[in-house]
Amino acid sequence: MKILITGGRGFLGKFLCQSLSDHELTIVHSKNCDLRQEKALLQFNSIKFDQIYHLAAWTEAGDFCLKHPGEQWIINQKINTHMLSWWQKYQPQAKMICMGTSCGYDPNYPLEESYYLQGTPIKSLFSYAMTKRMLLAGLIALNAQYGLEYLYIIPSTLYGSNYHLDGRQMHFIFDLIRKILKGALYGDPVILWGDGHQKRELVHVKDFIDICLKLNQTEKNIWINIGSGTEHSIRDFAKIICDYIEYPMEKIQFDTSKYVGARSKVLCINQLQKRLPNYLQTPIKEGLSQTIAWFLENEQFLLRKIL
Repeated sequence: MKILITGGRGFLGKFLCQSLSDHELTIVHSKNCDLRQEKALLQFNSIKFDQIYHLAAWTEAGDFCLKHPGEQWIINQKINTHMLSWWQKYQPQAKMICMGTSCGYDPNYPLEESYYLQGTPIKSLFSYAMTKRMLLAGLIALNAQYGLEYLYIIPSTLYGSNYHLDGRQMHFIFDLIRKILKGALYGDPVILWGDGHQKRELVHVKDFIDICLKLNQTEKNIWINIGSGTEHSIRDFAKIICDYIEYPMEKIQFDTSKYVGARSKVLCINQLQKRLPNYLQTPIKEGLSQTIAWFLENEQFLLRKIL
């Protein structure tokens, strides 16, 4: 198949490209195609794609969304509108597979698919979350009028080896590993944001891609959560890391003045389990052990300054 992938150099994109390497891939990234520009995708018009994976988004982890709400709205709306417009006009035969975000949910509602477009996302993530909701609204509209086929995936937090080495802010689990390893290796103080009782869900990136590809074979014109269905506290994750590297948990400090986002976030995966009832995901201790080992192999990653 001929497949176009946006965001192909990102954490998820790199693994996806590896998994689809037997196909004819066109990999789009910021260096070869500025999706903020209306005509950027015209360079690919001569290729008739079978599938389009749209992973690209202008965002980072941590408090990035708090600092850039206006920019996030404008830039991501441009990216998504240009993507959907080009798809409808020049690639209507292709199936569009898009990445949503779990922060699109209103935490006061159940985190299940029927509630994804209801309520209001949390204030700190509102702008980015709403651009992802608008992306889904666009897919629904283009399917309704033109019959275009799509699949919209809502991922939980992804983790695994081979994370970004480019200086951007890290998702919580990578930052957690980095801080504790720096404490163990270099004697740095380990200060974690919040009280440590906030809970998060993790999905190994390889599991996520495997599930996504399996769903893509059978499903269309739906939005669906991909999560583990289980959440753990930050303290639980910290203990796993500490046990693995033999670092005393009691040395960890918690800064309750820092931003932590939602107190709890675990996706309902009933729809996923109905479709893939026998799928077994990587156990959390096994996945974290692999991730920690990768960090240790890339020690320069631990030393870089977070901007």
